[in-house]
Amino acid sequence: MAGLIGVVVGAALMFLIGRAVVASRVKPDPLPLDAPPQRADPSLTRALAALEAPAIVAGFHDEVLYATDEARVAGLAQGTRIGVIELLDQVRECRRTGEQSEQYLDVRPGPGRPVLHLGVRTAPLDEEGGVIVIGRDRSPLIRVDQARNDFLANVSHELKTPIGAISILAEAVTDAADDAEAVRHFAGRLHSESTRLADLVNQVIALSRLQSDQPQFRVEQTEVAEIVDRAVHRMDELARRREVDLVVRCADGLVVLGDPGQLADAVANLVQNAIVYSGPRARVSVISRPAAVGGQQVAEIAVSDNGIGISEEDQERIFERFYRVDQARSRANGGTGLGLSLVKHIARTHGGSVSVWSKVGQGSTFSLRLPIYQPHDHTMEDLP
Repeated sequence: MAGLIGVVVGAALMFLIGRAVVASRVKPDPLPLDAPPQRADPSLTRALAALEAPAIVAGFHDEVLYATDEARVAGLAQGTRIGVIELLDQVRECRRTGEQSEQYLDVRPGPGRPVLHLGVRTAPLDEEGGVIVIGRDRSPLIRVDQARNDFLANVSHELKTPIGAISILAEAVTDAADDAEAVRHFAGRLHSESTRLADLVNQVIALSRLQSDQPQFRVEQTEVAEIVDRAVHRMDELARRREVDLVVRCADGLVVLGDPGQLADAVANLVQNAIVYSGPRARVSVISRPAAVGGQQVAEIAVSDNGIGISEEDQERIFERFYRVDQARSRANGGTGLGLSLVKHIARTHGGSVSVWSKVGQGSTFSLRLPIYQPHDHTMEDLP
Protein backbone atom coordinates (compact mmCIF):
# COMPACT_ATOMS: atom_id res chain seq x y z
CA MET A 1 0.00 0.00 0.00
CA ALA A 2 2.80 2.38 0.90
CA GLY A 3 4.45 1.64 -2.44
CA LEU A 4 1.25 2.54 -4.32
CA ILE A 5 0.94 5.82 -2.41
CA GLY A 6 4.55 6.64 -3.30
CA VAL A 7 3.88 6.08 -6.99
CA VAL A 8 0.78 8.32 -6.93
CA VAL A 9 2.60 11.10 -5.05
CA GLY A 10 5.56 10.91 -7.45
CA ALA A 11 3.26 11.14 -10.49
CA ALA A 12 1.49 14.16 -9.00
CA LEU A 13 4.80 15.89 -8.31
CA MET A 14 5.95 15.25 -11.89
CA PHE A 15 2.69 16.70 -13.22
CA LEU A 16 3.02 19.84 -11.10
CA ILE A 17 6.66 20.31 -12.08
CA GLY A 18 5.74 19.93 -15.74
CA ARG A 19 3.03 22.58 -15.46
CA ALA A 20 5.44 24.94 -13.73
CA VAL A 21 8.02 24.53 -16.50
CA VAL A 22 5.42 25.20 -19.19
CA ALA A 23 4.10 28.22 -17.32
CA SER A 24 7.61 29.63 -17.01
CA ARG A 25 7.98 29.53 -20.80
CA VAL A 26 4.74 31.40 -21.52
CA LYS A 27 5.04 35.17 -21.38
CA PRO A 28 2.14 36.87 -19.63
CA ASP A 29 -0.04 38.89 -21.98
CA PRO A 30 0.84 42.57 -21.52
CA LEU A 31 -2.83 43.57 -21.90
CA PRO A 32 -5.94 42.07 -20.30
CA LEU A 33 -7.89 39.57 -22.36
CA ASP A 34 -11.11 41.50 -21.82
CA ALA A 35 -9.73 44.64 -23.49
CA PRO A 36 -11.97 45.98 -26.31
CA PRO A 37 -11.19 44.38 -29.71
CA GLN A 38 -8.79 46.26 -31.92
CA ARG A 39 -9.71 47.46 -35.38
CA ALA A 40 -7.38 48.32 -38.22
CA ASP A 41 -7.64 51.94 -39.33
CA PRO A 42 -9.60 52.02 -42.65
CA SER A 43 -7.31 54.65 -44.17
CA LEU A 44 -4.32 52.46 -43.33
CA THR A 45 -5.88 49.36 -44.88
CA ARG A 46 -6.68 51.29 -48.07
CA ALA A 47 -3.07 52.45 -48.28
CA LEU A 48 -1.76 48.92 -47.74
CA ALA A 49 -4.11 47.52 -50.39
CA ALA A 50 -2.75 50.06 -52.88
CA LEU A 51 0.79 48.73 -52.33
CA GLU A 52 -0.09 45.42 -54.02
CA ALA A 53 2.42 43.74 -51.69
CA PRO A 54 2.22 41.32 -48.76
CA ALA A 55 1.13 43.42 -45.76
CA ILE A 56 -0.39 42.66 -42.34
CA VAL A 57 -1.70 44.66 -39.41
CA ALA A 58 -1.29 42.58 -36.23
CA GLY A 59 -3.03 43.32 -32.91
CA PHE A 60 -1.68 43.03 -29.36
CA HIS A 61 -2.67 39.33 -29.16
CA ASP A 62 -0.83 38.59 -32.44
CA GLU A 63 -4.20 38.39 -34.18
CA VAL A 64 -4.38 39.49 -37.80
CA LEU A 65 -6.55 42.59 -37.94
CA TYR A 66 -5.98 43.07 -41.67
CA ALA A 67 -4.03 41.29 -44.40
CA THR A 68 -3.70 42.05 -48.10
CA ASP A 69 -4.55 39.38 -50.64
CA GLU A 70 -0.84 39.07 -51.43
CA ALA A 71 -0.09 38.26 -47.77
CA ARG A 72 -2.74 35.53 -47.72
CA VAL A 73 -1.60 34.06 -51.05
CA ALA A 74 1.97 33.97 -49.72
CA GLY A 75 0.77 32.17 -46.56
CA LEU A 76 1.90 34.94 -44.21
CA ALA A 77 -1.66 35.26 -42.90
CA GLN A 78 -4.00 32.31 -42.36
CA GLY A 79 -7.39 33.42 -41.16
CA THR A 80 -6.77 35.57 -38.09
CA ARG A 81 -3.37 33.97 -37.43
CA ILE A 82 0.13 34.79 -38.60
CA GLY A 83 0.97 31.75 -40.70
CA VAL A 84 4.79 31.72 -40.49
CA ILE A 85 6.42 31.07 -37.13
CA GLU A 86 9.53 33.15 -37.95
CA LEU A 87 7.30 36.12 -38.79
CA LEU A 88 5.33 35.63 -35.57
CA ASP A 89 8.59 35.76 -33.59
CA GLN A 90 9.58 38.92 -35.46
CA VAL A 91 6.24 40.58 -34.68
CA ARG A 92 6.57 39.75 -30.96
CA GLU A 93 10.15 41.03 -30.87
CA CYS A 94 9.05 44.26 -32.56
CA ARG A 95 6.32 44.71 -29.95
CA ARG A 96 8.76 44.00 -27.12
CA THR A 97 11.52 46.38 -28.28
CA GLY A 98 9.38 48.99 -30.02
CA GLU A 99 11.90 49.05 -32.88
CA GLN A 100 11.70 48.32 -36.58
CA SER A 101 13.37 45.20 -37.93
CA GLU A 102 13.79 43.36 -41.22
CA GLN A 103 14.56 39.77 -42.09
CA TYR A 104 14.52 37.51 -45.12
CA LEU A 105 12.06 34.63 -45.21
CA ASP A 106 11.77 31.70 -47.59
CA VAL A 107 8.10 30.77 -47.66
CA ARG A 108 6.36 27.94 -49.51
CA PRO A 109 2.70 29.00 -49.81
CA GLY A 110 1.46 25.45 -50.31
CA PRO A 111 2.28 21.95 -51.59
CA GLY A 112 3.74 22.05 -55.07
CA ARG A 113 4.02 25.85 -55.02
CA PRO A 114 7.37 27.55 -55.68
CA VAL A 115 9.25 29.02 -52.73
CA LEU A 116 8.86 32.77 -52.28
CA HIS A 117 11.90 34.74 -51.17
CA LEU A 118 10.55 37.64 -49.13
CA GLY A 119 12.10 40.59 -47.38
CA VAL A 120 9.81 41.38 -44.42
CA ARG A 121 9.92 44.60 -42.36
CA THR A 122 8.01 45.03 -39.09
CA ALA A 123 7.36 48.30 -37.27
CA PRO A 124 5.37 49.28 -34.16
CA LEU A 125 2.02 50.80 -35.07
CA ASP A 126 0.63 52.23 -31.83
CA GLU A 127 0.99 52.17 -28.05
CA GLU A 128 -1.51 49.35 -27.74
CA GLY A 129 0.88 46.79 -29.17
CA GLY A 130 -0.16 46.91 -32.82
CA VAL A 131 2.47 45.96 -35.37
CA ILE A 132 2.53 46.57 -39.12
CA VAL A 133 4.22 44.07 -41.45
CA ILE A 134 5.21 44.90 -45.02
CA GLY A 135 6.90 42.39 -47.30
CA ARG A 136 8.54 42.56 -50.72
CA ASP A 137 9.02 39.65 -53.06
CA ARG A 138 12.72 39.18 -53.77
CA SER A 139 12.12 36.12 -55.96
CA PRO A 140 12.55 37.93 -59.34
CA LEU A 141 15.85 39.46 -58.19
CA ILE A 142 17.11 36.11 -56.94
CA ARG A 143 16.11 34.45 -60.22
CA VAL A 144 18.01 37.15 -62.14
CA ASP A 145 21.07 36.59 -59.95
CA GLN A 146 20.82 32.84 -60.45
CA ALA A 147 20.45 33.27 -64.21
CA ARG A 148 23.46 35.59 -64.26
CA ASN A 149 25.53 33.13 -62.25
CA ASP A 150 24.44 30.26 -64.49
CA PHE A 151 25.30 32.33 -67.54
CA LEU A 152 28.77 33.13 -66.21
CA ALA A 153 29.35 29.49 -65.30
CA ASN A 154 28.23 28.38 -68.78
CA VAL A 155 30.40 30.98 -70.48
CA SER A 156 33.42 29.89 -68.44
CA HIS A 157 32.78 26.26 -69.37
CA GLU A 158 32.27 27.02 -73.06
CA LEU A 159 35.40 29.17 -73.22
CA LYS A 160 37.57 26.46 -71.69
CA THR A 161 36.96 24.08 -74.60
CA PRO A 162 38.38 26.19 -77.48
CA ILE A 163 41.07 27.73 -75.26
CA GLY A 164 42.21 24.28 -74.17
CA ALA A 165 42.16 23.04 -77.76
CA ILE A 166 44.22 26.02 -78.95
CA SER A 167 46.81 25.38 -76.25
CA ILE A 168 47.13 21.68 -77.14
CA LEU A 169 47.27 22.39 -80.88
CA ALA A 170 49.98 25.02 -80.36
CA GLU A 171 52.09 22.42 -78.56
CA ALA A 172 51.41 19.95 -81.36
CA VAL A 173 52.61 22.45 -83.98
CA THR A 174 55.80 23.01 -81.99
CA ASP A 175 56.44 19.26 -81.65
CA ALA A 176 55.80 18.70 -85.38
CA ALA A 177 57.98 21.58 -86.58
CA ASP A 178 59.91 19.26 -88.95
CA ASP A 179 56.75 17.72 -90.47
CA ALA A 180 55.21 20.19 -92.93
CA GLU A 181 52.06 18.11 -93.46
CA ALA A 182 51.41 17.83 -89.72
CA VAL A 183 52.02 21.56 -89.26
CA ARG A 184 49.45 22.35 -91.98
CA HIS A 185 46.94 20.01 -90.34
CA PHE A 186 47.37 21.44 -86.84
CA ALA A 187 47.41 25.01 -88.19
CA GLY A 188 44.06 24.38 -89.84
CA ARG A 189 42.67 23.08 -86.56
CA LEU A 190 44.08 26.13 -84.78
CA HIS A 191 42.29 28.41 -87.22
CA SER A 192 38.99 26.58 -86.67
CA GLU A 193 39.23 26.75 -82.88
CA SER A 194 40.28 30.42 -82.87
CA THR A 195 37.35 31.24 -85.15
CA ARG A 196 35.01 29.39 -82.84
CA LEU A 197 36.43 31.25 -79.84
CA ALA A 198 36.01 34.62 -81.58
CA ASP A 199 32.40 33.78 -82.52
CA LEU A 200 31.63 32.77 -78.93
CA VAL A 201 33.09 35.96 -77.47
CA ASN A 202 31.26 38.13 -80.01
CA GLN A 203 27.94 36.40 -79.33
CA VAL A 204 28.35 36.67 -75.56
CA ILE A 205 28.98 40.41 -75.93
CA ALA A 206 25.99 40.80 -78.28
CA LEU A 207 23.71 38.84 -75.95
CA SER A 208 24.83 40.87 -72.93
CA ARG A 209 23.98 44.09 -74.75
CA LEU A 210 20.57 42.81 -75.82
CA GLN A 211 19.72 41.78 -72.26
CA SER A 212 20.72 45.12 -70.74
CA ASP A 213 18.15 47.73 -69.74
CA GLN A 214 19.11 49.91 -72.68
CA PRO A 215 20.21 47.77 -75.64
CA GLN A 216 22.13 49.94 -78.07
CA PHE A 217 21.26 49.53 -81.73
CA ARG A 218 20.75 51.67 -84.80
CA VAL A 219 17.20 52.42 -85.90
CA GLU A 220 16.61 52.54 -89.63
CA GLN A 221 13.87 51.84 -92.11
CA THR A 222 15.02 48.63 -93.77
CA GLU A 223 13.63 46.47 -96.55
CA VAL A 224 13.06 42.91 -95.35
CA ALA A 225 14.35 41.64 -98.71
CA GLU A 226 17.69 43.39 -98.05
CA ILE A 227 17.96 41.81 -94.59
CA VAL A 228 17.28 38.35 -96.02
CA ASP A 229 19.72 38.84 -98.91
CA ARG A 230 22.44 39.98 -96.53
CA ALA A 231 21.90 37.01 -94.20
CA VAL A 232 21.71 34.37 -96.95
CA HIS A 233 24.83 35.73 -98.65
CA ARG A 234 26.82 35.01 -95.45
CA MET A 235 25.73 31.39 -95.56
CA ASP A 236 26.47 30.74 -99.24
CA GLU A 237 29.84 29.13 -98.56
CA LEU A 238 28.49 26.90 -95.76
CA ALA A 239 25.61 25.78 -97.99
CA ARG A 240 28.03 25.01 -100.83
CA ARG A 241 30.29 22.92 -98.58
CA ARG A 242 27.36 20.92 -97.25
CA GLU A 243 25.70 20.65 -100.69
CA VAL A 244 22.53 22.34 -99.47
CA ASP A 245 20.34 24.22 -101.94
CA LEU A 246 19.22 27.65 -100.68
CA VAL A 247 15.90 28.90 -102.05
CA VAL A 248 14.88 32.51 -101.36
CA ARG A 249 11.52 34.17 -102.04
CA CYS A 250 10.81 37.64 -100.66
CA ALA A 251 7.67 39.74 -100.94
CA ASP A 252 8.31 43.27 -102.20
CA GLY A 253 7.66 46.41 -100.20
CA LEU A 254 8.00 44.99 -96.68
CA VAL A 255 9.75 47.55 -94.47
CA VAL A 256 10.64 47.20 -90.79
CA LEU A 257 12.19 49.61 -88.31
CA GLY A 258 15.35 48.51 -86.54
CA ASP A 259 19.03 47.69 -86.71
CA PRO A 260 19.78 46.06 -90.11
CA GLY A 261 22.91 44.39 -88.76
CA GLN A 262 21.17 42.74 -85.80
CA LEU A 263 18.21 41.65 -87.91
CA ALA A 264 20.56 40.14 -90.51
CA ASP A 265 22.38 38.33 -87.67
CA ALA A 266 19.07 36.85 -86.50
CA VAL A 267 18.12 35.58 -89.96
CA ALA A 268 21.65 34.31 -90.60
CA ASN A 269 21.56 32.27 -87.37
CA LEU A 270 18.30 30.65 -88.46
CA VAL A 271 19.68 29.86 -91.91
CA GLN A 272 22.91 28.48 -90.45
CA ASN A 273 21.00 26.15 -88.12
CA ALA A 274 18.83 24.95 -90.99
CA ILE A 275 21.91 24.14 -93.09
CA VAL A 276 23.80 22.43 -90.26
CA TYR A 277 20.86 20.19 -89.34
CA SER A 278 20.15 19.19 -92.95
CA GLY A 279 21.76 16.38 -94.88
CA PRO A 280 23.65 16.62 -98.20
CA ARG A 281 21.56 17.74 -101.22
CA ALA A 282 18.82 18.98 -98.89
CA ARG A 283 16.92 22.19 -99.48
CA VAL A 284 16.57 25.19 -97.17
CA SER A 285 14.01 27.84 -98.05
CA VAL A 286 13.84 31.41 -96.79
CA ILE A 287 10.52 33.13 -97.43
CA SER A 288 9.35 36.58 -96.34
CA ARG A 289 5.71 37.62 -96.56
CA PRO A 290 3.16 39.88 -94.84
CA ALA A 291 1.06 38.34 -92.08
CA ALA A 292 -1.27 39.34 -89.25
CA VAL A 293 -0.70 38.42 -85.60
CA GLY A 294 -3.22 39.54 -83.00
CA GLY A 295 -4.54 42.23 -85.31
CA GLN A 296 -1.05 43.62 -85.99
CA GLN A 297 0.51 43.60 -89.43
CA VAL A 298 3.92 41.92 -89.35
CA ALA A 299 6.63 40.85 -91.73
CA GLU A 300 7.19 37.11 -91.35
CA ILE A 301 10.52 35.57 -92.30
CA ALA A 302 10.19 31.77 -92.39
CA VAL A 303 13.29 29.55 -92.60
CA SER A 304 12.39 25.93 -93.42
CA ASP A 305 14.41 22.77 -93.82
CA ASN A 306 13.68 19.07 -94.36
CA GLY A 307 16.36 17.94 -91.91
CA ILE A 308 16.31 15.80 -88.79
CA GLY A 309 13.62 17.79 -86.97
CA ILE A 310 13.32 18.66 -83.29
CA SER A 311 11.51 16.70 -80.59
CA GLU A 312 8.74 18.37 -78.57
CA GLU A 313 10.92 18.26 -75.42
CA ASP A 314 13.77 20.06 -77.17
CA GLN A 315 11.41 22.62 -78.74
CA GLU A 316 10.60 23.90 -75.25
CA ARG A 317 14.29 24.66 -74.59
CA ILE A 318 15.97 25.47 -77.90
CA PHE A 319 15.88 29.24 -77.28
CA GLU A 320 17.79 28.85 -74.00
CA ARG A 321 21.41 29.97 -73.86
CA PHE A 322 23.95 27.22 -74.61
CA TYR A 323 21.23 24.61 -75.20
CA ARG A 324 22.02 22.27 -78.08
CA VAL A 325 19.68 19.69 -79.60
CA ASP A 326 22.64 17.65 -80.92
CA GLN A 327 25.82 18.37 -78.95
CA ALA A 328 28.15 16.49 -81.30
CA ARG A 329 26.76 18.00 -84.50
CA SER A 330 26.77 21.52 -83.04
CA ARG A 331 30.38 21.33 -81.83
CA ALA A 332 31.56 19.71 -85.07
CA ASN A 333 30.15 22.68 -87.00
CA GLY A 334 31.48 25.32 -84.63
CA GLY A 335 28.15 26.04 -82.96
CA THR A 336 28.20 28.10 -79.77
CA GLY A 337 24.73 27.27 -78.46
CA LEU A 338 23.86 30.97 -78.38
CA GLY A 339 22.45 31.47 -81.88
CA LEU A 340 18.76 30.88 -81.17
CA SER A 341 18.95 32.78 -77.88
CA LEU A 342 20.30 35.76 -79.83
CA VAL A 343 17.45 35.43 -82.34
CA LYS A 344 14.89 35.49 -79.51
CA HIS A 345 16.38 38.61 -77.88
CA ILE A 346 16.84 40.46 -81.19
CA ALA A 347 13.18 39.76 -82.02
CA ARG A 348 12.01 41.02 -78.62
CA THR A 349 14.19 44.12 -78.80
CA HIS A 350 12.55 44.98 -82.14
CA GLY A 351 9.03 44.36 -80.83
CA GLY A 352 8.72 41.01 -82.61
CA SER A 353 8.79 37.31 -81.83
CA VAL A 354 10.19 33.99 -83.01
CA SER A 355 8.54 30.57 -82.99
CA VAL A 356 9.24 27.07 -84.25
CA TRP A 357 7.29 24.25 -85.86
CA SER A 358 9.03 20.91 -86.18
CA LYS A 359 8.50 17.17 -86.52
CA VAL A 360 11.24 14.61 -85.97
CA GLY A 361 12.30 13.24 -89.35
CA GLN A 362 10.31 15.83 -91.31
CA GLY A 363 12.19 19.07 -90.72
CA SER A 364 11.65 22.42 -89.04
CA THR A 365 10.36 25.91 -89.76
CA PHE A 366 11.47 28.91 -87.71
CA SER A 367 9.33 32.03 -88.12
CA LEU A 368 10.69 35.46 -87.23
CA ARG A 369 7.95 38.10 -87.07
CA LEU A 370 8.63 41.84 -86.99
CA PRO A 371 6.19 44.76 -86.95
CA ILE A 372 5.77 46.33 -90.39
CA TYR A 373 6.85 49.97 -90.42
CA GLN A 374 3.95 52.38 -90.88
CA PRO A 375 5.30 55.94 -91.40
CA HIS A 376 2.15 57.63 -90.11
CA ASP A 377 2.26 55.59 -86.87
CA HIS A 378 5.73 56.71 -85.81
CA THR A 379 7.57 59.89 -84.91
CA MET A 380 11.19 60.30 -83.97
CA GLU A 381 10.15 60.42 -80.30
CA ASP A 382 8.73 56.92 -80.59
CA LEU A 383 12.03 55.34 -81.55
CA PRO A 384 13.86 53.25 -78.94
